[in-house]
Amino acid sequence: MKEYILILFAAVFANNYVLSKTLGICPFLGVSKKFNQALGMGVAVTFVMVLATAATWPIQRFVLDPLGVGYLQTIAFILVIAALVQFVEIILKRFIPSLHRSLGVYLPLITTNCAVLDVAIANIDAEYTFFSALLNALGGGVGFLFAMVMFAGVRSRLEDDERVPRPFRGLPVTLIAAAIVSLSFMAFNLK
Repeated sequence: MKEYILILFAAVFANNYVLSKTLGICPFLGVSKKFNQALGMGVAVTFVMVLATAATWPIQRFVLDPLGVGYLQTIAFILVIAALVQFVEIILKRFIPSLHRSLGVYLPLITTNCAVLDVAIANIDAEYTFFSALLNALGGGVGFLFAMVMFAGVRSRLEDDERVPRPFRGLPVTLIAAAIVSLSFMAFNLK
């Protein structure tokens, strides 16, 4: 039980894909302008991370490794992730069209989100059991969601703040704020 709690805590905070590993930056910067978009993207990425792990772990263990074609891991995982993202896009378009429209081009970009691919590969490299891999993926997704929602709050305050000097408004202050938020997560990695 203690091991599972450590896996979750480490994935959410210490090994946060966005703030510690700097993976998945494109949606982090692109969709974190509004809380609802950040929340929707975070939930979608979490969903895809867990589903991708549930699909890629058995593919690695029961197909690629026994056949001796582990070198095809990246290609196989990308294909699985692309199919899952299409599934999520169809579901959102059907049941939550407003969120589908607001996420726009960033939703299909989950396919190329390196954080999703990294969680699938990291679970194999860490030799996690299936359940531990699912917990790590859930923690990675929750960490991504946490970073998105937290940064949406930071950006909403910065966008309305007249004290931000004119040359720093927009992307410059966003990048500075992202760096400062990222630095705060370094405390979880102190050894």
